[in-house]
Amino acid sequence: MFIAIATVEAPAPVFPAREEGPVELGKRLRTRLTSREKQVAAEEQAELDDDLAADGEAKSGPQAAAAAPRRGLFEPEPIAIPVLPAQVQITSTGPESDEAVPKALKIAAAWAWRIFLVAGLIYFVGLILGLLSEVVIPVAVAILLAAMLKPVANQLHRWGLPRGPSAAVTLLGGIALIAGVLTLIINSIVGQAGELGMQVVSGFNQLLEWLRSLPWINESWVNVDEWGTRIQQFLVDSQSTIAAYAGDIGTQVGHFVAGVAICLFSLFYFLFDGRGIFTFLLKLMPRGAHHRADAASLRGWQSLSAYVRATVLVALVDAIGVLIVALILRVPLAPALAALVFLGAFVPLVGAFVSGFVAVLVALVALGPVQALIMLAGIIAVMQVEGHILQPFLLGRAVHLHPLAVLLAIAMGIVIAGIVGALVAVPILAFVKTFVQELYRQSHQVPPPPPPDPPAAEPIEDAATA
Repeated sequence: MFIAIATVEAPAPVFPAREEGPVELGKRLRTRLTSREKQVAAEEQAELDDDLAADGEAKSGPQAAAAAPRRGLFEPEPIAIPVLPAQVQITSTGPESDEAVPKALKIAAAWAWRIFLVAGLIYFVGLILGLLSEVVIPVAVAILLAAMLKPVANQLHRWGLPRGPSAAVTLLGGIALIAGVLTLIINSIVGQAGELGMQVVSGFNQLLEWLRSLPWINESWVNVDEWGTRIQQFLVDSQSTIAAYAGDIGTQVGHFVAGVAICLFSLFYFLFDGRGIFTFLLKLMPRGAHHRADAASLRGWQSLSAYVRATVLVALVDAIGVLIVALILRVPLAPALAALVFLGAFVPLVGAFVSGFVAVLVALVALGPVQALIMLAGIIAVMQVEGHILQPFLLGRAVHLHPLAVLLAIAMGIVIAGIVGALVAVPILAFVKTFVQELYRQSHQVPPPPPPDPPAAEPIEDAATA
């Protein structure tokens, strides 16, 4: 009589799912593999013991001798080869290596390869931009001019003028303004060139007389005729070098004219359809990042526009201050020196002072050391007004940048792209700072900061209505 016993497997317990880290998952897998290895080894050992027991019983029976084959006289005795149990060994070094590496080193390694990857990408992009510098620099200048002139074009458009004519009028008005200023400066230089030449010669002779009066100065060092002969001989010996430099200057002039044309065309289209151009570039990014990138870019553009307009006001105040001091002292070429200070003030911290030092040199040569010291004091006073009143009130409300960050940005801009790099370094830094802050605010749901003083930037418009 047979009794069938049915075995019912108990359902595996269901544990609540929980998130496991890589180290915990590796430990749990290794524990399961180890228990499985022990179970397989125990089963194989049991089978081997059963086989050995069966073989022993067969050999000990009465028919074992008759069943065994007879060995010849010269045949060697057979060698028994033991049967080794099969073993499965799985080596997993992942958890051990993870546990052996300190957590700080893991974090440092994770940051390191990402930093190297980003640095390599930046270097590659910078290399490409360097090869295309004759196009990139005019476009960068056009972007800065668009940030300054876009509110004017928007205002004309709100008054009823179509967008195309409003952009054209803004561009032509800016060109006319620059041409008028340059005309006044050139007329001032031409009108005072003769007087300035006489003052320069007189100041140079006074300097030579003062040097001759010093006891440790050799007479040959300040001999004008001897220096004239040396300079003439140097020019004769360097004719080929001078010709090569002249050819390079002609090439650079051609590049400059082409850059001006690119800048003007780019500026017109930035004023006419800047939003449409940005919308096209925005489509190149992943669809899920469109909204965040658009909002961050708009906030960065607002800061850039406010920064450029504040910089123009600061530069204008610096130029007016230097012009007033120069006119009081009757320094020659005062309008030209004021225009030079205006252009130099676009480089924060150092631009206005360095360009103003040219006015000090002109005052020293044309008027004397006393007037030069007074001119230097006036420039220092203007710089103090800029640093303690204008920049905190105007630039600080547009975008707050630490002076050390500004100085480092200017230094890197000079190393990378010379004077143009110094001009665009701080505006780029202002845009990037605001862009990153806006992305951080969106990711952490921080309330947005108040916008800069209106009108800060162009209004948001669809490409179809632009």
